[in-house]
Amino acid sequence: MAEAAESPGDRGTASPRPLFAGLSDVSISQDIPVEGEITIPMRSHIQEFDSSTLNESVQNTIMRDLKAVGKKFMHVLYPRKSNTLLRDWDLWGPLILCVTLALMLQRGSADSEKDGGPQFAEVFVIVWFGAVTITLNTKLLGGNISFFQSLCVLGYCILPLTVAMLICRLVLLAKPGPVNFVVRFFVVIVMFAWSIVASTAFLADSQPPNRKALAVYPVFLFYFVISWMILTFTPQ
Repeated sequence: MAEAAESPGDRGTASPRPLFAGLSDVSISQDIPVEGEITIPMRSHIQEFDSSTLNESVQNTIMRDLKAVGKKFMHVLYPRKSNTLLRDWDLWGPLILCVTLALMLQRGSADSEKDGGPQFAEVFVIVWFGAVTITLNTKLLGGNISFFQSLCVLGYCILPLTVAMLICRLVLLAKPGPVNFVVRFFVVIVMFAWSIVASTAFLADSQPPNRKALAVYPVFLFYFVISWMILTFTPQ
């Protein structure tokens, strides 16, 4: 009993046992299997590589974009309810149409102060500022459409009015008169209605049911202003 007793002095001088003592004796067997499988999805990597355009030539890229723009033009010429312009939106078509329309609306003049430059800027600003304003109005009304999707639809639907401007330029080559004005008026009215029908066909499902009139009214004004500029155009 005396030998088993431990004095307070011996207890204080005893060295503490290390915290992680004994872990060195634990060994990990190599026969323990690893759960799970590690696989590399080779097919998805191949598809991602194939769909990449990094190795595509410039000619193929341009032709692919031109075909996409051409398909959207066909959708506008034959308007029907479709989400093509909304799903695969781009701004190349609206830019081409806006520049073409602005160039045809320029008045040629020998006077340096009236060289037609302001007309180009005026048309460019009216088209893009009007499209942006209508897009903001659509978003404020609760439309489920993105900003660039709305710009894409409004820009592509200028195509009928651009065709009307081209026809009016050809008609203006003849002798001016009442018949000339009637022909241009009829063409502009038809293309104006075509632009409204095409734009509403693409934007119909993106507007709240009880606010469609508020969303269509700015579109009407937008294309009406462009149509008025085309109808009142007289070359100098």
